Amino acid sequence: MTVLVTGSRGRVASVLLELLGTAGIEARAASKHPGELSPPPGVGTVRCDLGDPATFDAALDGVDSVFLYAEPRHAETFADRARAAGVGHVVLLSSSSVLAPDAERNAVAASHLTAERALSAAAATGAFETTLLRPGTFATNALQWARPLRAGHGPALPVPHAYGDPIHERDLAEAAFAVLTEPRLRGTAHHLTGPESLTFVEQLAVLAGVMGRPAPHTVTTPERWKESVAAFMPGVFADALLSHWSTHDGRPAPLTRTVEELTGHPARTFAEWATDHREAFPSE
Repeated sequence: MTVLVTGSRGRVASVLLELLGTAGIEARAASKHPGELSPPPGVGTVRCDLGDPATFDAALDGVDSVFLYAEPRHAETFADRARAAGVGHVVLLSSSSVLAPDAERNAVAASHLTAERALSAAAATGAFETTLLRPGTFATNALQWARPLRAGHGPALPVPHAYGDPIHERDLAEAAFAVLTEPRLRGTAHHLTGPESLTFVEQLAVLAGVMGRPAPHTVTTPERWKESVAAFMPGVFADALLSHWSTHDGRPAPLTRTVEELTGHPARTFAEWATDHREAFPSE
């Protein structure tokens, strides 16, 4: 089996490549800029820009399975080229946002729905099997707090008591490995969460314990927060996040045991994630 791993600069994909290599499964690390990759020994690289369909055929040549990030712009074309290449299985890293009642109106959820539907439509024709991974909050989102914590004032939060279900990227990679390598899991959909429902303030408290120093925050307005991220986040996506946080303000996130069901071990806690990424945050 040969597995094409797209988005190989990402944290989930890079861990997945390690797991595949350790298991002796041939993997191909794909990225828009393959020259910038540092894959495990024996893992080849290939250019696959999910925004450029011209790169699809070469990347998919000889591939049996694909780990795919949810890029909606050319999802139908990717599905077509995967079918033509003889791919048998695509695992899509989607989002639990697609399960929300307002998914059609939420820009983040809608983009993932587009990718899901393109692959599911292809699967319905018998082209290949599609497995959907729908994680909640990535614990790695907390890395954006490292710089303001070093500055001493901490992050500016528009909805500090919004709950999330932070999941460790290694748990996601291990879940992806499970569905890629266990035939009975093909063609299924999985809602993945971390083991705890935590507010942003509670996550900062966990970081404070790991850092051995305070982890303060300030409260900002949604308008000011949106302005602060405008340079790298389109307004519709900022609005989608604000809407999501508002919906979960003071309301614990529902949790699943899917990580344990797929991997055989409980999902890692946010404290474990913070300890694993201790070097990214300021010290005493």
